[in-house]
Amino acid sequence: MIENLTINDFGPVPDTEGLAGVPARITAQHKERYEIVSPSGFSYARLKTGAYYAGEELFPTVGDYVTVREVENGDGQILRTLPRRSFFARRASGPTVKEQAIAANFDCVFLLQSMNQNFNLRRLERYLTLAWQSGAQPVIVLTKADLTDDRAAFLAQAERVAPGVAAHAVSAQTGEGLERLAPYLQPGKTLVFLGSSGVGKSSLVNALAGEEVMATGGIRELDGKGRHTTTHRQLVRLQSGVLVIDTPGMRELGMAESSDGLESAFADVEALLGKCRFSDCSHEREPGCAIRAAIAAGELDASRWESYRKLRDESRDNEDLLRRKREWSKGVAKARRLRGKGRES
Repeated sequence: MIENLTINDFGPVPDTEGLAGVPARITAQHKERYEIVSPSGFSYARLKTGAYYAGEELFPTVGDYVTVREVENGDGQILRTLPRRSFFARRASGPTVKEQAIAANFDCVFLLQSMNQNFNLRRLERYLTLAWQSGAQPVIVLTKADLTDDRAAFLAQAERVAPGVAAHAVSAQTGEGLERLAPYLQPGKTLVFLGSSGVGKSSLVNALAGEEVMATGGIRELDGKGRHTTTHRQLVRLQSGVLVIDTPGMRELGMAESSDGLESAFADVEALLGKCRFSDCSHEREPGCAIRAAIAAGELDASRWESYRKLRDESRDNEDLLRRKREWSKGVAKARRLRGKGRES
């Protein structure tokens, strides 16, 4: 029963010796209120505003380990965010540049696309870049295998833009291909499910669980799109001991800092960049351009090169803006601390 679960059932517990509070893991976030699991079981907690809004701590997200001061019959207080072993973020939509944390401390990222109108190689490249950047292992999962007779063609396209990344075709309805996911489904391991609305994330979670643990919704026949049945990020534990972070379908996945992710997701492109005749080659009209030569020889798709350029430029622009915003925030936090010390004296 879920009432009997504690933090020990949600992966290896980090060492918090010498730190105030008890260890806990974030299982869901509801605006400023967090659902947590600690040695005492499930409860709720809120941030220690002095530490977090002064810029001293990273704001936690689902999957994070934190220390908490527990309060009997009330919301506890989150004191500190513990170091992360992996982290997935995107640029949040809106007029200002802001990094939105999606999940933390996971072992594997399942990148889901369905084998219908949802299938999009450029979107897949974007997801792969951010998955590699997270520090975890990406795995491509193509869903709704029961709705197509051309699984091999879909798999071949996915593998072409993701060399070295495993790709699997599955069906949550018939169970086809689910056995191929078994190597990733180990007790105590945490998986993140990412994909746009309607790809069947919740249905796949239910199929792997062998029971309905996530709500599912229907698909519009006209365009193959689904309703947002997952409304917030949530860490759930399957009966098998596997831990899953399900996320809402994301229409936009803006690039945050992703230089390392680009290097891994586009290793074929990166390998060509140092082979041009001129070190400052713009890859437009210069003679001896390795990129243009590879495209002309059919060794590199022009669309893949354009995708790389778009993601690289987007990442650089956002990285610079985010860096300046962090520096500004640190300055504000420092000024607040100095004002506080001035009042004390």
